[in-house]
Amino acid sequence: MNNMNGIEWNLDSLGVGRIVLNRPENNNALGSSSAPALVRAIDEVLAGQPRVIAIEARGAIFCAGGDIREFVKAGDRLAELVDEILDQLLPAYLKLAQATCPIVTVVNGPVGGAGVGLALCGDFVLASDTMKLRTGYAAIGLSPDVGASYFLARRIGSVRAQQWLMLSDAIDAQRCLAAGAVDQVHPAAQLDAAAQALVKRLCASAPASLAAMKRLSLEGPSLSLQAYLSLEQQLLRACARTADAREGITAFVGKRQAQFTGR
Repeated sequence: MNNMNGIEWNLDSLGVGRIVLNRPENNNALGSSSAPALVRAIDEVLAGQPRVIAIEARGAIFCAGGDIREFVKAGDRLAELVDEILDQLLPAYLKLAQATCPIVTVVNGPVGGAGVGLALCGDFVLASDTMKLRTGYAAIGLSPDVGASYFLARRIGSVRAQQWLMLSDAIDAQRCLAAGAVDQVHPAAQLDAAAQALVKRLCASAPASLAAMKRLSLEGPSLSLQAYLSLEQQLLRACARTADAREGITAFVGKRQAQFTGR
């Protein structure tokens, strides 16, 4: 496991890329020291062409958002500090959010601010029953960043997202589940096992098939029906050329489990 400024990452033999926030003493907050480490982690994990990416955190809090103590120290330079952090972080974050492989985020506890964007960029968001989501921006007079408002609105709808942002209340795990902000809620002691089971299942799927589904989901809402149908055909044609497709069809007819190799 690589380790830099409270961010850990690796790519294992199964093709699982893991990015772990490991600054529990600072509530896994993102700041000027951890941002470049997160950028490096994202770049190196993506370069390894993972089949799945898992984003996790150590400690009781997934991510408290930006480093408030650093904000206080910045004083009148707060705007400059924000730009310094986001100018390096956002390009990498965009690449992560647009990764062709599935992303599983494992939200082990409370999450706020920029942490909301990191948590909700997952294609699958698994949460502990100790999780609470508090956007936090309104409480400190700032506006959202790192995709927090985008992914929140994508999951729960724009009006409800606006309300959660404006009121900045702490939303518990069950309410997040009911609203669609997270996909599963597990007892804290069972969260890791549930996440690993999901990651294993996704790793057993055909990468080209999952990548096509993800692209259609991300790009579809902005396309006309004609353009969407054309993209569907293009992606299906590409999948049909893969060995995985031939294996999947053969396995289905033979009533056995397909063994996808990513080719």
